[in-house]
Amino acid sequence: MAVAAVAVAGSQRHRALSEPRWVRWLLTGLALATFGLFLLLPLLTVFGEALAKGVSSYWAALSDEDALAAVRLTLLVAGITVPLNVVFGVIAAWCVAKFDFAGKSVLISLIDLPFSVSPVISGLIYVLLFGLQGLLGPWLAALGIKIIFAVPGLVLATLFVTFPYVARELIPLMEEQGTEEEEAAVVLGASGWRVFWRVTLPNIKWGLLYGVLLCNARAMGEFGAVSVVSGHIRGQTTTMPLQVEILYNEYNFVAAFAIASVLAMLALVTLAVKSALEWRFSKEIAGMGH
Repeated sequence: MAVAAVAVAGSQRHRALSEPRWVRWLLTGLALATFGLFLLLPLLTVFGEALAKGVSSYWAALSDEDALAAVRLTLLVAGITVPLNVVFGVIAAWCVAKFDFAGKSVLISLIDLPFSVSPVISGLIYVLLFGLQGLLGPWLAALGIKIIFAVPGLVLATLFVTFPYVARELIPLMEEQGTEEEEAAVVLGASGWRVFWRVTLPNIKWGLLYGVLLCNARAMGEFGAVSVVSGHIRGQTTTMPLQVEILYNEYNFVAAFAIASVLAMLALVTLAVKSALEWRFSKEIAGMGH
């Protein structure tokens, strides 16, 4: 049966490679046209509109105080949420992949919850909880704690929409690796922390970096959830995506597209690093196979 399976696979591969040349060229052309229409053309439009009035106007838009405040706030929110998601993601993946316990399916469902809830709805939930008219709003106001229309609200909203990325990247990887190496280290007398730092972490390092990359990109580009909880206070609670919206609605297209070009460059850098991590990870796996 194994020989038959190999023969069938070889036959299918032969048919795929023996398609008429015009079919291959047509499919390749359609793929390139789709790439150009939906990815390359919008990207070129962003940079073209940003530089429509020259480089000096472009730099003036980026050096505006409100724009710089939006950049700083975006970096601050990402700088808080990404490390928290790394801690949560590693712990959640460790629990799900290495242990069987009651409520395991519930934990997995909670991890996937942000994928099924609209970011706008998640932001609205925080408003209903922590807003002045919300469930906890009056009590927090009495204590002088402000969450909605302030940085803590932006952090909470971003944390909710991004926390699955690290965990979901590590869970299948850790499940595939199994527990044999950790069990061997424990038998040899290693402590729990030593097992984690010397065995588990080196085995998941590339998957962890990949998850951090995706989490950071989503944190910096998040719009829906933070839009609801921010209040759009310029210079205080507007991240880069929100600043783009404000400028565009004011018909300040050059400034809007200038900030959008920074987000586009972030996306290109993310794509490049993602490809490098995938290549490095596949190379390491191939080396382990040999």
